[in-house]
Amino acid sequence: MPWTRLCSAAKTARIQTLNSAVVRSRDNCQDVIASFLAGSALAQQEDLMSRPRPKYLNLFQIRLPLPGIVSIMHRMSGALLFLLIPLLLYLLQGSLESPRAYAALKSALAHPVAKLVAIGVAWAYFHHLCAGVRYLALDLDYGTDLPRARASAWAVLAVSLALTLAFGVLTW
Repeated sequence: MPWTRLCSAAKTARIQTLNSAVVRSRDNCQDVIASFLAGSALAQQEDLMSRPRPKYLNLFQIRLPLPGIVSIMHRMSGALLFLLIPLLLYLLQGSLESPRAYAALKSALAHPVAKLVAIGVAWAYFHHLCAGVRYLALDLDYGTDLPRARASAWAVLAVSLALTLAFGVLTW
C-alpha cells in the first residue's frame, strides 16, 4: 500500500518540522531573555523600584482630615454595634426570665471590667447616633462646605464623648 508509506512519510516530515520550530523558538526565547537581563530594560526596572513610593500609597504618611476620621469611626462603631447587639439581646432575654437571672446579670455588670465594656459600647452607640445625624444633614445638603463639615465633625466627637462621659458617671 503506497499511500500508507506516503502518510507515514508526511507524518515524519511534519514531526521533524515541528521539532525544529520548537528548537528555534526555545533559542529565540533564550536570546530574548539574555538580552533583557543584560540590556537596559533591567536597569530601567531597577531604577523604577529604587525610587521612593508615592505618598498616597504609604499608609503611615497619610493624614486624613477630621471628617474622614469621623467617617471611619462611624463605620467601626456600626460594625461593633452590629456584632454586639445579639449578645446584648441575649443578656436582656436571660435577665427577664427570673429574678435570680436578673440578679446574676446585675452582679456581673457591677464588675469594673464589665463597666468599661459597657462604657465602650455606649460610646459606639452615641458616636454612631451623632455621626448618623451628621450624615443625614449632609445628605440634605446642610453643612457641605468645608468649614461647616469640619465643625460638624468636631461637634460629633464632642457630643459623643460628652454623652459617653455622662453615661460613665451615671454607671460608675
